[in-house]
Amino acid sequence: MLDIAGELHRWAEEGREFAVATVVAVGGSAPRGPGAALAVDGAGTVIGSVSGGCVEGAVYDLCAQALRDGRTVVERFGYSDEDAFAVGLTCGGVIDVLVTPVGAAAPARPVLRAALSAAARGGPAAVARVVQGPAELFGTALLVHADGSYEGGLGGAAGLDGTAAAEARALLDAGRTGTVGLSEDGSHCPGGLTLFVESSVPPPRMIVFGAIDFAAALVRAGKFLGHHVTVCDARPVFATRTRFPDADDIVVDWPHRYLRRTDTDGRTVLCVLTHDARFDVPLLTEALRMPVAFVGAMGSRRTHADRERRLREAGLTDEELARLRSPIGLDLGARTPEETALSIAAEIVALRRGGTGLPLTGTAEPIHRAA
Repeated sequence: MLDIAGELHRWAEEGREFAVATVVAVGGSAPRGPGAALAVDGAGTVIGSVSGGCVEGAVYDLCAQALRDGRTVVERFGYSDEDAFAVGLTCGGVIDVLVTPVGAAAPARPVLRAALSAAARGGPAAVARVVQGPAELFGTALLVHADGSYEGGLGGAAGLDGTAAAEARALLDAGRTGTVGLSEDGSHCPGGLTLFVESSVPPPRMIVFGAIDFAAALVRAGKFLGHHVTVCDARPVFATRTRFPDADDIVVDWPHRYLRRTDTDGRTVLCVLTHDARFDVPLLTEALRMPVAFVGAMGSRRTHADRERRLREAGLTDEELARLRSPIGLDLGARTPEETALSIAAEIVALRRGGTGLPLTGTAEPIHRAA
């Protein structure tokens, strides 16, 4: 639901009634993961997707039914010979879909509206909903904020909301969406209830160091992948809004000094395109000791060898150097800035998702798998 929060927030502000279907669990090969959502309003307008097309028609009908009867349901869709081309997943996977009406009379509407508002603003928030358990708990929701406070409720035992909020905050802190098993009395013993916790966090950062032509193409690729993109260069004549109109931020500073003072986390991507030892060595010395998701540096193999020697002299260990992706990018035979940006973006995705970077043709690896 929160992955289409911007549009749903607008619908809520306009007073529309709608139903939203959210993928809450995936088994085997499926096109989209937990959190993917499709919504239908009272006029039949549809946005979003839960499966890339395989079961959209059936889910649309479920949303329309939820708008009529006001009931929250969980429906499973999977592959079978009989319905593979009707409502089944022809890719062979299984998905569980939670369908929730958000009408004027829906008890959880205020909570869901608040969650959509927070997510639309880019703020951190998590929504917990019951996907397995007593029928009377279906349709309730708990909104958890980054400080651990919460609003709404699941309607269960006295301790359930507090325990659910703690579990949801843990997933929110990690930027994860997933399920949590609890008992009906609110204890941490799995068995009675399954909660689906959907997290919305600010977009991950991509910091591109080096205001060169290749950086402009990489900025566009980074934005396409959903990153908040910053360009940093010590040379004010190159680090300009005119050269990088698509960047969220443009910083004129020495790269290592900026990296030392800016906020990063375990999702941050650092792309070093300067290939100049004056910038690279102090910058990479900082970067490779930080708990970020990706550190890559551009340059020829000769440049890489010289860079690695200098970094060893600066005191970096073998373990720290092993984190460096250099030369940056997958081997696509790229030549142009756009092709190079594609190769870098492909490596970032492959590392995040656990991909091999090899052609799918001729390989036996699952197409969709956990990172």
